Amino acid sequence: MAAEDLPSEFDVVILGTGLTESVVAAACSRVGQRVLHLDTRSYYAAKWASFTFNTLLTWIERHQEQSQGDEVQDQDWSSLLEEGEEPICVSKTDSASITNLQVFCYTSEDHEVDDREKNIEEGSCAEAEPKETEQQTEEVEAVHTEKESGLPRPQDAASQSEPNKKITLDCLVKEGRRFNIDLVSKLMYARGSLVDLLIKSNVSRYAEFKNITRILTYRHGNVEQVPCSRADVFASRQLSVVEKRKLMRFLTSCMEDAEEHEATSARTYLEFLRDQQLSDNLRHFLLHSIAMVTEDTPTRVGLASTRHFLRCLGRYGNTPFLFPVYGLGEIPQCFCRMCAVFGGVYCLRHPVSCLLLDKTTNRCKAVIDSRGQRITGSHFVLEDSYLSPDFREMATPTRLISRAVLITDGSILPGDSEQQQVSLVTVPPVEAGHPSVRMVELCPSTMTCMPGTYLVHLTCQSLGSAYEDLYPVVNRMFRTPESHDQAERPSVLWCLYFNMEDGSSVELQGRQVPSNVYLCSGPDGALGHEHAIRQAEFIFHKIVPEEDFCPPAPNPEDIIYDGDNTNPDQEGEGEVQNLHEE
Repeated sequence: MAAEDLPSEFDVVILGTGLTESVVAAACSRVGQRVLHLDTRSYYAAKWASFTFNTLLTWIERHQEQSQGDEVQDQDWSSLLEEGEEPICVSKTDSASITNLQVFCYTSEDHEVDDREKNIEEGSCAEAEPKETEQQTEEVEAVHTEKESGLPRPQDAASQSEPNKKITLDCLVKEGRRFNIDLVSKLMYARGSLVDLLIKSNVSRYAEFKNITRILTYRHGNVEQVPCSRADVFASRQLSVVEKRKLMRFLTSCMEDAEEHEATSARTYLEFLRDQQLSDNLRHFLLHSIAMVTEDTPTRVGLASTRHFLRCLGRYGNTPFLFPVYGLGEIPQCFCRMCAVFGGVYCLRHPVSCLLLDKTTNRCKAVIDSRGQRITGSHFVLEDSYLSPDFREMATPTRLISRAVLITDGSILPGDSEQQQVSLVTVPPVEAGHPSVRMVELCPSTMTCMPGTYLVHLTCQSLGSAYEDLYPVVNRMFRTPESHDQAERPSVLWCLYFNMEDGSSVELQGRQVPSNVYLCSGPDGALGHEHAIRQAEFIFHKIVPEEDFCPPAPNPEDIIYDGDNTNPDQEGEGEVQNLHEE
């Protein structure tokens, strides 16, 4: 929508299209609030976005330019201020939230076409490459119209079975549209708050999901599969019969003897596991891959994490986790689409210059966009980077997340069959005081990478720059020019390192923020989405405390026309079948 077409009055004005803001937009629009959703960027999902390989390269270039250049000064809109109003300037960039960005290309930049490229060119390489800006800025209602099924295509499986051949940078660029590279790496717990919300609201109809097919860990220099379900435990060749019985007995007792175990919460979880007479194997699996905690984690926290893991098992597959086809950036767009369906107004590439504060009431009255239009509202929801640090409370010092994104030529643990695996890998700390590293390996059937490659995300809490924190793990587990004796490991073709602000270090309401302005922090370092969904529900109930949060949306075929008396509301449970599809 063009700026001159924007209405001048709304109930809720939202700046930023990250996950929390998008959920708030959908929830408010669903209960009848008039919602205006703006973003300075040319793409949806903000720090939660997914990029094709080509648009990621463009994003990197623009981010580096913003980091080096000065922010453009706003025009003076003082003539639009009314008596008693004070402007609060709004930032145009979020370059400060992503730092230490480093890119490495380990594959050849030659433009020669080998057999692999010839095979690929028979598919999508021969197609004309569209303008990336058009692909990223399409309207929410049309987000999925040109997308293919989430099922792997026949040539995907064929490409996986071929022997490894040279993949050049030129080929990655030509196949750039097949990549969907997330800025943040998370998974969806099968019984987590995000999955429950997708089902309840019927938003799950807008996306497809795949199971995480296996959970791995790195131990003694090898990658091993972690037995977590009953079937995995009894099929495991890594565990003896005695270990299998002890593990099953312990997992059962975790769910049944909660009160008895809580009495031991004064000790660490590792000490508690030792008291259970569990072997080194079992302690490693339980601590690092099932509870996903550290050696000094209290027993109470470790047991709660273990129970949550176990409760999520078996709902949609053999592991507790799901991943959206086409990447995590799909989820904010799904909620934006729901908001648009119920009347929300969207406008990308639309900067806002300032908020207008009524000094007598400490409430925000309106925003002024970069073209000078005054837009009034009752409530304002902002991505935290839109306001200066003076208006938001941060942890001291600000916590950071270290991220690495790799494109590799094979899986970290090739399977016995040709089935493509989606893996969660835990890499325990190399020494005390260092963080564990979480690795998610995505195969081509997730529609996040081209056939013949894997997309690998690494995440940990920052001690230094992302490169300093994660390169030792990359060098140890993959083949790079600097690695040694890694002939059996997959090669890294291209990688990106960067640090990102940990959203859990931002308070929901700063001391100086106007009473009707609500801040949304960015992604946090946890594996799930609980922090973002909890924020969204908190903000929604501040705006409309008497309304239900994201009630079920009617199915299109159930909408009432011409006095039809059918009940349009659905429970949303039918949409859960989408989450089962591979």
